[in-house]
Amino acid sequence: MSEQPLNPTPAEAPDDAGTAATGSTAADAGTAATGSTAADAVTDEAGATGSTADEAAALRAASFERARRLRMEPRFPGGPAADPAGSHHERRIRSFQPRRSRVTTGQQESLERLWPKWGLDIDGKRVLDLTELFDGLPVVLEIGFGMGEATAQMAADDPGTGILAVDVHTPGQGNLLGLADRAGSTNVRVANGDAIILLREMLAPESLDGLRVYFPDPWPKARHHKRRLIQPEFLDLVAPVLKPGAIVHCATDWEPYAEQMLEVLTAHPRFANTAADGGYAPRPAFRPLTRFEGQGLDKGHVVHDLLFARV
Repeated sequence: MSEQPLNPTPAEAPDDAGTAATGSTAADAGTAATGSTAADAVTDEAGATGSTADEAAALRAASFERARRLRMEPRFPGGPAADPAGSHHERRIRSFQPRRSRVTTGQQESLERLWPKWGLDIDGKRVLDLTELFDGLPVVLEIGFGMGEATAQMAADDPGTGILAVDVHTPGQGNLLGLADRAGSTNVRVANGDAIILLREMLAPESLDGLRVYFPDPWPKARHHKRRLIQPEFLDLVAPVLKPGAIVHCATDWEPYAEQMLEVLTAHPRFANTAADGGYAPRPAFRPLTRFEGQGLDKGHVVHDLLFARV
């Protein structure tokens, strides 16, 4: 039996020591390799996540830009602009919400054919010459005409009065143009955009013979009352562009809004109630029943007319 050296040299080290050393080295190498691979994987994953987030942000920005361009571009070349005033107007509470509903073939044809002749965009960049625009006729402003049936009827019944009809609803604009054309009425002009900008920046002092606001959005919720059109600030804009004696004619089937209209108009120093009792007025014969009015009457609503003269 051979004797093992007490202090073997590396060359004389037993096989199990070599195996242990080799195993330790392999484990260390494996661990290092595994750790390196894991670290690289985490780094790659973080980079991929960052790249994905950047790509998503870029896609969102591109989508917003496409939507912005669509809002800026007219739906019909040569027709009403999607946002005629653009950045010209300031941020403020508005009484309307533009609706991009489906336009019928007939409405589209009317817009394409008649808008260049009878339509205008409210861009806030010029003062309208109403005498030229309406061939010398007295002019009343109508804010919000829906689909235009009542406006077209009033224009046909009174060809001696020009109607400057304002709305942002593209199908209604096309419908009114078509109705006026078929009736042979040449005393209607359709304005596209914000009536506040029109009143404030595009109408000369004492240029209007009347104002009509029929069945505006009542904004029934209390937190939305600030969006109602008939407010003291609105009347402050209206008064200077009306001729003395011009009539402001409002109508609504929403009782609380009627009460607010009566209160606001009565309190304004530039307007006087034409009703002898200081209340509501009977519906004038020249105002036809509107579609909204019919819907309100069917629901049992009471319609109130208010007629105030500019003093």
